[in-house]
Order: sequence, then C-alpha cells, then structure tokens
Amino acid sequence: MVNFYKTVNGRIQEIEEYEVGCWVNCIAPDDEEVQYLLNFFDIPPELLRSALDEEESSHIDNEDGTTLIIIDIPVVEKVSKNITYSTMPIGIMITENNVITVSLRENPILSELSEGVVRNVMTSYKTHFVLHIMLRMATKYLQYLKQIDKISNRIERELRKSAKNKELNQLLDIEKSLVYFSSSLKSNEITLEKIMRGRYIKLYEEDQDLLEDVLIEIKQAVDMAGIYLNILNGTLDVFASIISNNLNVVMKILASLTLIVSVPTVISGLYGMNIEGGLPFDNFWWFPIVLSAVLMFIMYLILKKKDMF
Repeated sequence: MVNFYKTVNGRIQEIEEYEVGCWVNCIAPDDEEVQYLLNFFDIPPELLRSALDEEESSHIDNEDGTTLIIIDIPVVEKVSKNITYSTMPIGIMITENNVITVSLRENPILSELSEGVVRNVMTSYKTHFVLHIMLRMATKYLQYLKQIDKISNRIERELRKSAKNKELNQLLDIEKSLVYFSSSLKSNEITLEKIMRGRYIKLYEEDQDLLEDVLIEIKQAVDMAGIYLNILNGTLDVFASIISNNLNVVMKILASLTLIVSVPTVISGLYGMNIEGGLPFDNFWWFPIVLSAVLMFIMYLILKKKDMF
C-alpha cells in the first residue's frame, strides 16, 4: 500500500496524487508497488531490498543520490492474554525531492504521523521530517519502557504472594523485550551519531538542535533499558533463590514427618512378632501405643531443636 501525505496548514494530510515535497509512505508493498517505487523514484534495488528485509539492522547507506536510513522501532503485540514488546526495522529513503518510508506492517510511529497527530512537521523539509520520525521513535521507546517497568512491578507484587509459572514466564518475556530494546537502541544511537557528522545527510543549523534532542532521548532510553534489565535480572535471581529455599524447607519438613511417622511402624512391628520370652509389657495392649506416642514426641523435640520444623 502506497500513500502520499503533505503538510497543509501545519498538519500532515493525505493527498490523492504524488507531489514534489510530499511524504511517500509504503506499508507492506506488493510486487507491483515495489516496481512502481523502483521506476518512478529511481531507487537502487539494493536499497529497497534492504528496506524490506525484516532482519536488517539499523544503519545508514548512500547510493546513486539516494540515502537509506534503517532504524529499529518498538512495537507492542498481544499474544493470547499477554502483551509482548519487540522491535522491527523501517526504511527511510531520502531522494532528491521526497522522503519515502517503507515498512513491512503497520506501526504506531508512522500511523501517528499519517493521522496528523504530530503538528508542525514539514514534509517538504526532508531532513527536518526524518529527524521528527526519529524523535517519535525515541519517544515511543521511552513510553514503552515505562509501561514495561509498571508491568514488571505488578508481576513482582504477585510473585511475592505466590510464585507461579505464569508470572515467571511473563518476567522472562519482559526480559527478552528489554534485550531487544537495548540492542536496537544502541544500533540506532550509532546510526544517529553517523548522521550527526553530516557525511550522509545535509544538516541545517535549525536541524542541529532537533538532532541533539533525538540523541538525548535515545541515550536516555538506552540507560533506562539497561537499568530495567539489571533490576529484572536481579529480581529473577532473587525469586529463583526464594523458590529453591522454599523447596528445601518443604523437603526438610517431609523428611522429618517421615521419620516421626516411622516410629509407630517399628514399634508395632516389634510387638507383632512371636518372640520367646516375649517383650516388656506385652500383656498390655495399650503399651505399644503409649511407647510409640512417647518416642514420637521425643523425636519431634529433637528435630525441632535441630530446626527441622
């Protein structure tokens, strides 16, 4: 799907036909649309192929007057009843007259721009527009990281009440999301630093402040992802120790109960045998019961003293 957008009265609006200075947004383009992009905008096939590669990492490249910027953006998905966070690449191609974005599926960053949520973004100012896309990307990372922190705190409170596999699996999913975020943010940071050198994209004076803002947001997101990941790793280690300790306590109590319960079995076995000369007080039916109870109580006191209960 290929759509055209242009800034009208300070707000991005969709237009029916292509114009110079408009933003070309391509979501999951089919073969016919891919061919249209290659022919109409004279895009090198290698760059478009990279933009459509789901496994492509963040980088910047230039070929035949077209600059390609690949950035990893955060996405949130609902799997069953759980919310998972991951990243996906989008390609931003800067041609002589336009900015073209290519992504394999719908994403919140480009959707917000196409719906006109972000104001005062000029599609005709290519560098300005690209930097605003990156700023929305950095802001979305920070937003999702705060959501992840709230979710992990909620799961931690539930685990304090009762350690269940469901909550532990959710923490593992969050840990995986944070690893994806941390890796993608560092790649994006490297790409932005290359842009800041001005070798690939011409930077105007008014763009410098915007680029610095993007870098600050990215660095903050990198720090937040690292901090949350360290906290989560520590939390998982603590709960693993607690679960192991609880298991040891249960096994210790079960072993103690087994020892105590074995006393009546031994006594009844002895008094149930036919032995010449008999056993002490074998004429009294209640004696084995009393003896078993006394020995069980003594064993309980010994085990209690050794902290087995």
